[in-house]
Formats: sequence, structure tokens, C-alpha cells
Amino acid sequence: MTPAEMGEADRLTIAGGTAGIALMENAGLAVADAVSRRWPVRPVAVLCGPGNNGGDGFVVARILAGRGWPVRLALLGDRAALKGDAALAAERWTGPVEPLTHGCLDGAALIVDALFGAGLSRDIGGIAAEILSAVEVPVVAVDMPSGIDGSTGAVRGVASRAALTVTFFRRKPGHLLLPGRLYCGETIVAPIGIDAVVLEQVAPKIAANHPDLWRGALRWPEADSHKYRRGDALVVGGAEMTGAARLAAGAAARLGAGLVTIAAPEAAYPIYAQAMVGTLVRPISGPSDLQALLNDSRRNAVLIGPGAGVGAETRASVAAVLAARKRTVLDADALSSHASERDKFRAALHPDCVLTPHEGEFARLFETSGSKLDRAVRAARESGAVVLLKGADTVIAAPDGRAAINENAPPELATGGSGDVLAGMVLALLAQGVAPFEAAAAACWMHGAAGRLVGPGLVAEDLAGVLPAVLGELKRESHERT
Repeated sequence: MTPAEMGEADRLTIAGGTAGIALMENAGLAVADAVSRRWPVRPVAVLCGPGNNGGDGFVVARILAGRGWPVRLALLGDRAALKGDAALAAERWTGPVEPLTHGCLDGAALIVDALFGAGLSRDIGGIAAEILSAVEVPVVAVDMPSGIDGSTGAVRGVASRAALTVTFFRRKPGHLLLPGRLYCGETIVAPIGIDAVVLEQVAPKIAANHPDLWRGALRWPEADSHKYRRGDALVVGGAEMTGAARLAAGAAARLGAGLVTIAAPEAAYPIYAQAMVGTLVRPISGPSDLQALLNDSRRNAVLIGPGAGVGAETRASVAAVLAARKRTVLDADALSSHASERDKFRAALHPDCVLTPHEGEFARLFETSGSKLDRAVRAARESGAVVLLKGADTVIAAPDGRAAINENAPPELATGGSGDVLAGMVLALLAQGVAPFEAAAAACWMHGAAGRLVGPGLVAEDLAGVLPAVLGELKRESHERT
């Protein structure tokens, strides 16, 4: 949930009869319990801000002190200026309240950061920034590390680096988007008395990418399945960088496309034909030959872009693919070739398209202002296609405003060819009839899961080989749920 949506969930809960101070007490208790589970008793400094996040901090301090922890509490601002539930929580704290100064860190072996929560929308300065920069002991963040924008994951001036973050009811985008995720450490989501029924009224459209989001959309082979029922996928290959299309085709086959064909430029045909055992290779001499392949009604999904080359020939091939109105993945050079024809390109897209740009390719086609989440959602809305904006915090966005933030990608995936494998995986799911948003989200998560299975030393060629293990676990879990 965005911070604004979380605020609405709080409001609806309070309007339904739950006192705000009860939510605050529950939040403080959740943080205190998390601290007590993770660390033995030690001197702790609780840093409180002037809002409700600071009110949570007062509750944490009171509970920890009651458990025998040596607690110092420091407040940013005037205690008399506290309002509402934060003021009530402060009244229940009977210990001393120090001003927020460098001295409040003296002797502390643990810091509870309750200065600013997920709703922070300005840069931190002054003594708060100085204190956050000076901390050298483990930090437990209440809701969000102070200085991290909960909506975007951006650092607002300076931010604390938490060993543990305890947030409430639902995570916020800033817990998942970079760099915010790097500042959160371990993140715990604690219930505080908000009933999930409020989600029906708030209707959030952002999710952490997880099998629960798309598991039901996957297509498993049945006893009467045949290769065409499982999808006939076409990969348009390039003449020079042949490895990209081969990686994509191999991944598409492994992920379940019933038939995979590579459309190979005549000059490179021998390379593709020799290397791609089990994959059909058809030589083409230009867009007209490609059009003939597209005319086969059984061929229901197409990938173009990996290794295609940037230029007019690729633009012509993309135009032919889009005109065929098949389920389509546009990656790499298929995107970069349209940098000078943004509007024409976007006008040709249709709802069965998935675009898979990295940041550089994205910038050639779309506006780059705003957070990664904002940019992807806006691009999907403007283009009418699903946009998978790649990176360590890949965002998958649909034209209707839905978005998923991926968090399972290991750093080993930062290697050449990894994106080509991902494009082939999206292609396979589209060919099997999975809707574009779910296909992109599922492929992205499985790509991360495959990367984790391979681990250190990963090269892109490794990924397709471990996809059966990823699929097997997903299938087992699906059957257990039914």
C-alpha cells in the first residue's frame, strides 16, 4: 500500500470503532516484541519524531523499559507540540524526555528510529540528519527507516540504515524499490488491528511480485495436450548477435511453449540451425519472409528485439509483427530502433504487447521523471501495453494501473544475456495463453528464482536448465492448494 492508502486504511479502521491509540499501542508492541526476540537486553536509545511515528516510539520505549531494558528517549521538537494519539502515547511514558542531540546516542548499543515514517515527503536536515549520519550501532526502524520516501524508495537527504524494519499491515513501495530496500534490512510486517476488509474499500493496485499474484493464471499440460495447444512461439533472430535470440528461444522452450521457431536471417541461418537442437529454424531475407511466418494462424506469440540490430530493417520487422496482432514481446533493439519515432511506435502497440526495457531503452521511448514505479505505470497507461521495467527492483505495470514490484532477483542476474532469457520466458507464457500482465510478472519471478538456484558463477546459459526445477516447485504448490 502507498502511504496515502495506508492512511486511508487507518482512517477507515478508526471510523469503524477502533481507537487510534489502540493501533499505536499495537504498533509499538510489535516493534518491542521484534527487538526482544532479536537482541538480548542492552542500552537502547529511542529517537522520536513529532508525529505518529514518534508516538509509536513512545510506546516502544515504555514497553522495553517495563521489560528491564535501559531506555533513553530523545524527542525531535517540543513535547507540548505533540497532538492526538502521539500526545496520549507520550503521556503514558513516565521516564525522562531528552532533546534530540548527539549526546542521546552516548552509551546506546541499539537505536530505535521512530523519527519519520513512510509518509515522509521532504528532505531531512538539521539535527535529525546529523544524528542519522552519526549512528554506528544497529538500528530498528519503526515503519520505514527515517529518510526513505515510502512511496518511491528515494533517500530524502539522508537516511538511517536499519538492521530491522517493522512495518504495519502491509509493506509500502519504499520497502521494495531501490535504494529504499537496501536501507530496510530485514523487514517484518506486523498486524496492528486493521482488518483486511478495508482493502476492498481502499483497493490498492500495487503488489509485491509473488506466485499468489499469478499462480492461478499458469497453464499446466493436460493429458490431451499437444504442442500447438501449448503455444507456437516465434523468435525473430538477428544476423550478428545470434546468441541473444538463441538464449530467448531456449528459455521459451524450457518454460513450456509447445513449439519454438527462430526466424533467422539467411546469412546467419547455419549458426542457428546447428546450435538450436529441438527448435525450428526458418531462413528469412526480410520483412516479407517474416510476414509469411506470421501468417500461420497457429503461431500465436512473437518475440522481436534480442540481437536484432538497431535501424530501419528492425523497425520494418516490428511493424509487421505488430500488424499481425499476435501476443508480442518487444525487447532490446526492437525498442531502441524507435527512439526517433516514439509516437508512431506507441500508436502501433496493442493490449497483447509486453515491453521489456532496461532503463536506457526505457528513456529512449518514455518520460523519465518520477520514481521507477511512477514511470512504469505512466508508460503502461500511455502505451496501452504491459511494461516490464528491468533492474534489481523490476516493476511490471499494466495499462489499468496495476503494478508489481519484483524483489527476488539475485545480483548474479546482472550479466549479459540474462534479459534475453527473461524475454523468452515472457514469450513462452504468452504463447500458452497467460494474460500479458500475469505472464510478465510470473516470468520475472521465475527468472529470479532460477537465478537463486544457480547462484554464484551464474551465466545466462545456466538459467534455462534450472527452469524445470522452478516449474516443478510451482506445480507442486499449485496442486497442494487444490
